[in-house]
Amino acid sequence: MKVFFNQLFDYNFHCNKKLIEAFNAMDAVPEKVIKRFSHILNAHHIWNARAIGKKPEYGVFQVHDVKDWGDIHYENQRASFEITTTADDFEQRIDYENSENRLFTNTLQDILFHIINHSTHHRGQLAIDFRENDLEPLPLDYIHYKR
Repeated sequence: MKVFFNQLFDYNFHCNKKLIEAFNAMDAVPEKVIKRFSHILNAHHIWNARAIGKKPEYGVFQVHDVKDWGDIHYENQRASFEITTTADDFEQRIDYENSENRLFTNTLQDILFHIINHSTHHRGQLAIDFRENDLEPLPLDYIHYKR
């Protein structure tokens, strides 16, 4: 399970890094894109914090400056690898409060997979944002990464 999740987090890191590089090369990043990518970073951070029982530093929809995305992304990756590396039981149940202060319980495995799936979902939306701004979306499918 550790190897599987480390591969998925490598893929996630690769995709987000490619997007950050593309955004840094733009003269101006559309506001909608800034909000969406900030949300991807925030959600990853929040789920990492939940997995280790810490209070998150970022809000769900907190907006970050594009120049800060690389550092936030790197820290998210580092924290996720620490979680996967030290995990003894991926079926461990984790209690947490969502952003509306409702209590939930999920397994560590569910939380880790959600981080990847959530990021992938929003990267798909970013591909639409690229097209709406007359830009070619980046090829970020998993199989492209594995080739």
